[in-house]
Amino acid sequence: MVKSLAAIARTPHEAMSYEEIVLDEPRPDEVLVEVMAAGICHTDLAARDQYIPIPLPAVLGHEGAGIVRAVGSAVTTVEPGDRVVLSQAFCGSCARCASGDVTACPNSLMLGFGGVRGDGSPTLADNSGRPVSGGFLGQSSFAQYALAREANVVAIPETLPWAIAAPLGCGVQTGAGTVLNALKPDPAHSVVVFGAGTVGLSAVMAAKYLGCQTVIVVDLQPARLALAQELGATHVVDASASDPVPLIAEITSGGADFVIEASGAPTAGPAAVASLGVRGTCALVGAPPFGTKLELDWINIVSSRTVRGVVFGGGHPADTIAALLEMRSSGALPVERLVRTYPFDAIDKAIADMESGSTVKPVLLAPAAG
Repeated sequence: MVKSLAAIARTPHEAMSYEEIVLDEPRPDEVLVEVMAAGICHTDLAARDQYIPIPLPAVLGHEGAGIVRAVGSAVTTVEPGDRVVLSQAFCGSCARCASGDVTACPNSLMLGFGGVRGDGSPTLADNSGRPVSGGFLGQSSFAQYALAREANVVAIPETLPWAIAAPLGCGVQTGAGTVLNALKPDPAHSVVVFGAGTVGLSAVMAAKYLGCQTVIVVDLQPARLALAQELGATHVVDASASDPVPLIAEITSGGADFVIEASGAPTAGPAAVASLGVRGTCALVGAPPFGTKLELDWINIVSSRTVRGVVFGGGHPADTIAALLEMRSSGALPVERLVRTYPFDAIDKAIADMESGSTVKPVLLAPAAG
């Protein structure tokens, strides 16, 4: 057993409590990681507040990066001392996973939100021996140590700063990966992004990287829109002041080729789809509360438009993170423009800053991370 300090979510909408937990020893296909950095994502808060129904109490966190400290007997791709990013849960054995389409794994919801392993066994408990939900999206990284499956970890260079590495596990991977893996626009295509958070701004950077000449960003906060322009947006729309749909139609001469809905706001989904031109595709990547309905104009979709969902960027995490590192080496992925770091024990301050909009991507740093 491994003892670890962790932030435990016990009650919806309330602060997490710092407590000692006990992790199970790694099974043959598992890896124990000392967490150096963990990004905070809106999905973590949605789980805490039960918009995503994970059993509470739970250790959340799904943008972890750290150092491998122990490996199971069957692990071959990493070893103690390696630096890794932790990414999403997938089973690795179904037909989808076997084909490489791991983000379509039918077991990912159970593995990511069930709070236990696939066989029902717990991965952690509190100091009194009572079970606590772990393995959140394959990791539960709001802790000093996290237990993940070998398939969930991706080795990274020693030179990559921890604060940059952590968001690659979800937010940056989701936004940039959706552009690189799922949509694959040509320079002549127009790309519209709803939501200028980590996911949306990462999509902007990827679209610029691919040479897209028209990149439009829609958001409610002027500061976020200004940052979007600095990162590659050619046009911005303040949705608090104007209806974005007719403006997008005007800019794109009839509607966008590709739209990414990255905000998860229920009102943004229909607007994103309505912004498409003929033969256009809208990728829904934002995460509203479970059960949210999306009402669309049927004839608009029948008239040669496509709406699809994309999870974690639509690619294998190892491949996507490799592509992100290549982008970064070229100077096209300045993730530091999104990140603000906080001590691990300042999670409440980090969450408050994220919810207020003053911080795009808060990243918790362990004391050992420097």
